[in-house]
Amino acid sequence: MKTYNGLYATLCSYENLELAWKKARKGKTLKDYVIEFESDLENNLKQLKHELETLVYSPAPLTTFVVRDPKTRRISASHFMDRVVHHALCNIIGPILEKSFIYDSFANQKGKGTHKALIRAERFMRKVDISRRGGGKADTRSRQTYTTTLIMSIIRFF
Repeated sequence: MKTYNGLYATLCSYENLELAWKKARKGKTLKDYVIEFESDLENNLKQLKHELETLVYSPAPLTTFVVRDPKTRRISASHFMDRVVHHALCNIIGPILEKSFIYDSFANQKGKGTHKALIRAERFMRKVDISRRGGGKADTRSRQTYTTTLIMSIIRFF
């Protein structure tokens, strides 16, 4: 396994924190907490950098709220500065970890996602040898046994 040096210094760099801030604010530029953070952006990033370098940074408590659309869910959201730290960390460890992912891993990766995962799954489904009955590759005797057992269970129920 490869060893990486200087990752924490890179994490704490002003350039990395600035890039992380840009990623954290994406799609949220009109939110009050983003506007507040950006009102003193340079000082906020420098303060965050200092807290990280001196190992005194501590995440703020999560804000919990309930959303009802259409089902009720309890959401716990991180403070904006903590989201900047999340992105800063992902900027550093993401490229390292992605090298170890299997090719068919699609979640949270640049250039991949749900749409590409569906295309890949469809490609695999097309490779399956479809029999005349419309099923995939399978032992027809075991399928028939399963079907017979299921039908008998339904008959017994009624």
